[in-house]
Amino acid sequence: MYIIVVGCGRVGSHLAQCLSTEGHNVVVIDKNPSSFRRLGSTFNGLTIEGVGFDEDVLKQAEIEKADALAAVTDLDNTNMMIVEMATKLFDVPRAIARLYNPERERTYQQLGLSYVCGTILTAEKILDKIIEGYVRHVSVGEDAEIIEFEAGKFLNNKKVEEIDILDELKISTIVRRGESIIPLSSFTVKENDHIFCTIKRYALPKIEKFIKD
Repeated sequence: MYIIVVGCGRVGSHLAQCLSTEGHNVVVIDKNPSSFRRLGSTFNGLTIEGVGFDEDVLKQAEIEKADALAAVTDLDNTNMMIVEMATKLFDVPRAIARLYNPERERTYQQLGLSYVCGTILTAEKILDKIIEGYVRHVSVGEDAEIIEFEAGKFLNNKKVEEIDILDELKISTIVRRGESIIPLSSFTVKENDHIFCTIKRYALPKIEKFIKD
């Protein structure tokens, strides 16, 4: 994958290193060139000095060919602006914003932006989201997540009771054409539904086939 990371602080540098180690092509953008020192001597990606919401900077990073983008600066508004540009201006398939202030979560949701929010935020959580394709991702305790994803063909016409996994996964809400539904176990899921569920972290690989490509 070709991935752009905006922000080279503690989380951004760690994320970029992990992605690079896994063999992805990584470009890191930061307005402070000294931040690139955090990447270490083994980082083999590209670095660009500039502001992440500058269209020319994003084009320099070849955002048109990006498979994913992570905006992980320390400013929520900046991250929100970058992800909005990536998704709506450049059609980046997966763009994730780091969200510090949970009070702004509603704004992110209304804009339809993908984000990671939690009191304990690590690069690994963002990495999982980039690779697995979850739309939203919030930590619950030490061993569970609340995630949102778009249902793929595998889930079309399946009932909620066929999808839930005892002690591992529970569907709480389904959004269909803008309408929120708290489903009964007999409710039938359709492809392209947006599904919100709570899932144990170790069970995340089990739902890869559920998610729309």
